[in-house]
Amino acid sequence: MTETSQTRAGFAAIIGAPNAGKSTLVNRLTGSKVSIVTQKVQTTRFPVRGIAMEGEAQIVLVDTPGIFTPRRRLDRAMVASAWGGAQDADVVVHLVDAASHIASEGKEGQAADRRSAEDTETIIANLKATGTQVILVLNKIDGMRRDTLLALSQNLFETGVYSEVFMISALSGDGVDDLKKRLAAAMPEGHWLYPEDQSADVPIRVLAAEITREKVYLRVHEELPYSAAVETTAFDDKADGSARIEQTIYVERESQRPIVLGKGGQTLKWIHLFLTVKVDPKWQDSRALYAQFGLEFDV
Repeated sequence: MTETSQTRAGFAAIIGAPNAGKSTLVNRLTGSKVSIVTQKVQTTRFPVRGIAMEGEAQIVLVDTPGIFTPRRRLDRAMVASAWGGAQDADVVVHLVDAASHIASEGKEGQAADRRSAEDTETIIANLKATGTQVILVLNKIDGMRRDTLLALSQNLFETGVYSEVFMISALSGDGVDDLKKRLAAAMPEGHWLYPEDQSADVPIRVLAAEITREKVYLRVHEELPYSAAVETTAFDDKADGSARIEQTIYVERESQRPIVLGKGGQTLKWIHLFLTVKVDPKWQDSRALYAQFGLEFDV
């Protein structure tokens, strides 16, 4: 595709409560693996830039960490990073887990559903306070009644912080093409910021660390607490085009180390990298790890 004076390029930030489906949506829009996705909430820890093309428009998608009530230093850094990504964008999408939000209103709603709804209310309050207008996107609509979705859409729209509403399933792709066209139209005119065939703007060492963290969580499921980190300590390209990657997985307690290692070191063998597992109760106080992911340490 040849660039013309009508080319567009800009930034679209996707904000939302943890586990709303932001990473799945970014991967769907770019058509490639950009953000890691696991069953853990708060998986994304720093803004990931995915690059989507729609006609003559280039959309740089900022997949931000989930916005929630912060309790620890890392939590505060992640939330600050999410709002920072939204403030710098040309358009902001507020992604809401529709199924979870509706479930939170029923008697059988789980604690996780209620937390998600509370986080959504926190986001709305902040948007109101700053006078910010964003696009509301209701996600995970698969199998939901249309009248229920319309009622939820109306209730949220009446808060006054949304300019329009889209209903999608990031997992199946339902409705995503319409959202992509809308984001493309919101991009300002200008030259593309990245080559047309580039799908992400993430340092390779960081991307390697995030992929490993995803694999570890997928392997050990709920056995490993959220508080784990991966640092790429060496990334050496070889003449044959391959690379030797050395990484360290940090956990906070000795009891977590065998969970990561697996019986006979099976977890590390499954990942196929040169990995070391270290116990460091204070890894969240390491400036170097925050710097690796572009997070502010002093927040």
